Amino acid sequence: MKARVTVTLKNGVLDPQGKAIGNALHSLGFPGVGAVRQGKVFDVEIAETDRTAAEAALSAMAEKLLANTVIENYSVEIIG
Repeated sequence: MKARVTVTLKNGVLDPQGKAIGNALHSLGFPGVGAVRQGKVFDVEIAETDRTAAEAALSAMAEKLLANTVIENYSVEIIG
């Protein structure tokens, strides 16, 4: 089973990398770009056939390693 775990910063957490990306986009001629927030995407192949069990395992992975849950949120999506 294939899944995607998306990790983003929580609202209120400063994002200097997102700010730098936004500034770079403006200097590259994209003046209509507003605020930019950066995150991480993990595509994971998991040897699980039960969707509920897979989602639980992926959430555990995010909680233990993929996301810093103090400052980041995550979402799990089964993609195939």
